[in-house]
Amino acid sequence: MTKRPYESLRSARWFAPDDFRSFGHRSRVLQMGYSYADWMGKPVIAIVNTWSDANQCHSHFKQRVEDVKRGVLQAGGFPLELPAISLSESMVKPTTMLYRNFLAMETEELLRSHPIDGAVLMGGCDKTTPGLTMGALSMGIPFIYLPAGPMLRGNWKGKVLGSGSDAFKYWDERRAGRLGEQAWVEMEAGIARSHGTCMTMGTAATMMGIAEAVGLTLPGASSIPAADANHIRMSADCGRRIVEMVWEDLTPAKMLTRANFENGIACAMAMGCSTNAVIHLIAMSRRAGHAVSLEDFDAFSRRVPVIANIRPSGDAYLMEDFFYAGGLPAMLERIRGHLRTEALTVNGRSIGENIEGAEVYDDDVIRPLSNPIYAEGALAVLRGNLAPDGVVIKPSACAPHLLKHTGRALVFDDYPSLKKAVEDPDLDVTGDDILVLRNAGPRGAGMPEWGMLPIPTKLLKQGVKDMLRLSDARMSGTSYGGCLLHCSPEAAVGGPLALVQTGDRITVDVPARRIHLEIDDEELARRKAAWTPPPPRYERGYGWMFGRHIRQADEGCDFDFLETSFGKPVPEPDIF
Repeated sequence: MTKRPYESLRSARWFAPDDFRSFGHRSRVLQMGYSYADWMGKPVIAIVNTWSDANQCHSHFKQRVEDVKRGVLQAGGFPLELPAISLSESMVKPTTMLYRNFLAMETEELLRSHPIDGAVLMGGCDKTTPGLTMGALSMGIPFIYLPAGPMLRGNWKGKVLGSGSDAFKYWDERRAGRLGEQAWVEMEAGIARSHGTCMTMGTAATMMGIAEAVGLTLPGASSIPAADANHIRMSADCGRRIVEMVWEDLTPAKMLTRANFENGIACAMAMGCSTNAVIHLIAMSRRAGHAVSLEDFDAFSRRVPVIANIRPSGDAYLMEDFFYAGGLPAMLERIRGHLRTEALTVNGRSIGENIEGAEVYDDDVIRPLSNPIYAEGALAVLRGNLAPDGVVIKPSACAPHLLKHTGRALVFDDYPSLKKAVEDPDLDVTGDDILVLRNAGPRGAGMPEWGMLPIPTKLLKQGVKDMLRLSDARMSGTSYGGCLLHCSPEAAVGGPLALVQTGDRITVDVPARRIHLEIDDEELARRKAAWTPPPPRYERGYGWMFGRHIRQADEGCDFDFLETSFGKPVPEPDIF
């Protein structure tokens, strides 16, 4: 390893000079009980920790941060823990999507304003992976992402439960009157029984896997269960490796190319990814200056099959099984032909070198390419007069008969109206209709996970298990069904979704990648002329800023002023 001189480190600007300001910096470190031997001449490593008492997915981070510190110290670095907003998907309202960019800003400014040479980013719950990495990419110093890891399998009466996916399924059974209250309470106590993220292929598992495929984690890190001792060892490894990365000056700009993000897309398709992968990976790639697009996702979907048999795309297994079957390195080795194997990763080696020789130990969990879960990739992007900038669907988790369908629109302007209507036994609805929810996009509502619109109770009692549902919202990665999401432009900015009326006919053709509102252009123009925008959701504070600067879904929902094209790079802070 070629080691850069200490004087070239960012932290040396704070601590090394013989001047008044550096006297102040050194004296305050001494105030905390550290001696000169603890930090002088060493890289300062930030451990950006998204632990909180309100984040069940990260409850083990209180201990893991000590494991990271141990690794940093062993490698000759000086660790400093910097807390950041936690973003528990289950607890934060109205949606953590509202605060993803908040975490990105916080991460970037934490790293810029402190004497930091490199960072370990501790995240996992849905928005923490993109939020942390977006901020660190914009800052540009060496970093490693440490994934929280999935929780253990859920259990109820000997049945394996998957977070989210089974909750949705059994809730519909309860709404239909086929599951009693006692069974529901028992299930509630058994579905989440350890620390860690959702153990289905939801957004958390998807984004942790994508982070590894892009090259931002150590090999194999993304699929280690949170409760496994391997996770402790991996955490210490992150601490040791980040010190080496600082001495090597292995920054994102020197490591990442477009190939890294294309690998992220290929990985997502093979995993049977969450639909949220589209928004987050686009945002991450744009921060790195190597933008991918909806067209890239659709192109990879055409050629990369789903081979991870993990719920909700798969029918049996969970992330713990995926780990035992060989984990992400084994799955990536199986799709090697679809990867840019030359892309570099944080351990200094290429992704091709990292996965060389990785074995699959269970061909039913990680399928061979000749026997996929779904012949094409997990996602498809449809376009048409109803979604000029795209709408996303997860065909691998959708009833096959809905992939080509024309139905009558049943339109709702807000979620409370929808929620009330679907419980109405007299609701005028059939399983052939298309439920439409609007004003739930980035500007309209912060883009919450409302996109898996509840099937009306009337239809559940008739045995309907799936129907087409269209919105400008997102849905949980643990969700499933015929859900058309991220309709762009959203209704709140005057997109065509704002112009749909109950009774209109909508045609969906997934193989042809087409969605069409069956009215003529003149009628569409007449409705557009009569449309008025809804009032702003927020009139002050962070929400006010969010509503004025948020990009649309097809552009990753980042703030316009945070993208690399907005202005000159932010200079290093003055320390005089």
